[in-house]
Amino acid sequence: MRTIGFSLLVIFALISQSCMLKNNGFHATGANDSKNIRDEILKKKKQVLLSDNGQVVRQKFIPLSPGCIKPCGWIKDWSELALNGITGHLDEWSPTFGEAWKGHGFKATGANSIDGTGWPLEQSSYWLDGAIRLAFIMNDSILIKKVSKRLNKIVDGVLNGGETFIYWKPKDFIAGDGFNSWAHSHIGRALVAYYQATGDHRILEALTKVYSQYKLPELPDHFDGVTGAVNVDPMLETYLMSGNKRILENVLALSKFQSFSKITNEWKNGEIKTGHGVINYENIRVPSLLYPWTGEQSYLDASKACFTWLDNYHMLPYGVASSEEYNAGVGSNRNTETCNVAASMWSYLSMLEITGNNSWADRIEQVFFNAAPVPVARDFKTMCYYQSPNRIGHLIPDEFPTAPTECGGGSPYAYCPLGHNVLCCVGNINRVIPNYIMHLWMATADDGLAAVLYGPSTLNSIAGKDVPVQITTKTNYPFDETINMKIDVGKKVNFPLYLKIPGWCTNPVLKVNNETIKLASNADGFIKVDREWEKGDSISLYFPMKLKLVSGFETSYPQIKYFLKEKSRKVAKLTDIHNPYQCIYYGPLLFALPIDDVDANTQKDGQTWNYALAVKEETLDQNVEVVKTVMPDHWSWQLDAPVKLKVETKKFDWKPSDTQALPRHPVQGGISSVSTLVPYGCTKFRVSMFPVSE
Repeated sequence: MRTIGFSLLVIFALISQSCMLKNNGFHATGANDSKNIRDEILKKKKQVLLSDNGQVVRQKFIPLSPGCIKPCGWIKDWSELALNGITGHLDEWSPTFGEAWKGHGFKATGANSIDGTGWPLEQSSYWLDGAIRLAFIMNDSILIKKVSKRLNKIVDGVLNGGETFIYWKPKDFIAGDGFNSWAHSHIGRALVAYYQATGDHRILEALTKVYSQYKLPELPDHFDGVTGAVNVDPMLETYLMSGNKRILENVLALSKFQSFSKITNEWKNGEIKTGHGVINYENIRVPSLLYPWTGEQSYLDASKACFTWLDNYHMLPYGVASSEEYNAGVGSNRNTETCNVAASMWSYLSMLEITGNNSWADRIEQVFFNAAPVPVARDFKTMCYYQSPNRIGHLIPDEFPTAPTECGGGSPYAYCPLGHNVLCCVGNINRVIPNYIMHLWMATADDGLAAVLYGPSTLNSIAGKDVPVQITTKTNYPFDETINMKIDVGKKVNFPLYLKIPGWCTNPVLKVNNETIKLASNADGFIKVDREWEKGDSISLYFPMKLKLVSGFETSYPQIKYFLKEKSRKVAKLTDIHNPYQCIYYGPLLFALPIDDVDANTQKDGQTWNYALAVKEETLDQNVEVVKTVMPDHWSWQLDAPVKLKVETKKFDWKPSDTQALPRHPVQGGISSVSTLVPYGCTKFRVSMFPVSE
């Protein structure tokens, strides 16, 4: 009996250990093993970057694996809402997400009923990519198991004879097929993240097998249709992790197309065609990705010129370009398709990694803090297809742009579990939170670490000569101006630490171990602190936020065929739109007049919103009062925000319409008032592009 009892205890202990390891999310590996795996992947990437077959121009930052950075504070609260909402359960709500990438037919919009190819491949790959990242970031065993099972099927399919990630079809199926090749690139990203989180050699084997044979199609010079050229970034990541030279050769073959030089020269010279917003954001980063491997400056310049073009003609105040499917100019009732929130962040991340310039990090923060929370409900269980700077009940926007609208009475602004009958946006929204978290910190080729974005978190990585480093960041940023970091190292170690200084901050303060450090940021907006670090060292950053008033004019829509068709909004056909507007910022946050809501689809009755700003840039500090309160115990982008602005305004008779969203001229007269504004990201109904008071 004693022997049997002892055996049972041993078995029970082994089962318990197995459960613990499984709950930790790495199958048969524990927390230390998983960290070692991620450290080894980082070392391999550095080795390839610095090898003779590495980059001609060294990229500034190297992304870390999912799971190296854990969110804390308000970002953790938001991540948990995503896990309990769309990200954790999307496959249970729609066959598109439950059945795609399994190689069999099923009934769904845009699906091939025989083998499931078509729209579901794209839509589900967005979700799988975001879900696998968040699963490992949050160490959520249930989601890890769910998504791993789906991705393992693809890996097995490739290793058992499949020629591409669409493993049940021959290789020529995606050759010349823009749509399925586009979907192929997005599942490639998911598999890259899966390998980086687990170190499972079979995943890398599948990635290497496919991308060593994959021939990139030409990059199109317009943004009307999707393309497989965007496979380039998972291909480069696969090369860095494997060192397989064939993959790099396949990437560089893209630059050998005669059309590639023609396109990059056109873009560099500002010859850019208006097109689909998502396709635009995904494609314009492609030339820049080839720049570090070729040293061809014109490739980087071409991508930069496209971003500048978007800034000049289509950028909306929350940091993402207008895209009513196609880029739609600037206006308070213009819209941004939700897919663009994820796509813009990804392209900005590419530019940040390559250039190391803080302006790209500032763009990412602007998108994440402002545009990202608005199209998803506060409980992360419903979302909408479009957001716009102003949303006033049924008034603005009124006439619907072209969009799938089988939701909320046909409104693309309605919040629904799937958003709409075309499921790209409800898939893509899941990428936003994990991509911000896992890029809060990046590694550098000189064995350092860089804080490129800010938020409450814990980093576990290596620095110096492969010494373990943990950095805990405590902050309520961007709702507060102070960021405190505690450093824990395995032993005393020298390495450089790079700290981003936001472009909007003119008087930052840095303290190391409570000693103020004289600042000398480099040309790219980062402070380099190179010293011997030891356990218990501390860093304190103070970024005093300042008010900023932005004035501009609404513009007409591009007069292209897409907007001139019969069913387009009437406003899209107007050619003389030039209405003045103003927006107000505090640090990285856009502020809006909130219109209180019952839920994301219903605003409360009896509220007033007909105000023009009555402030001037030179007297902002006198016209605006910043009111701060304690951070809520739980964060869900509630209207009762911890930072608000009390702003001088003029109440006037304002009857907006879709064709006259803002007054044509500055408002005369009006009743002097004081309005309380909240961060744009906290709102579901709002005014953020204000009429101008004379």
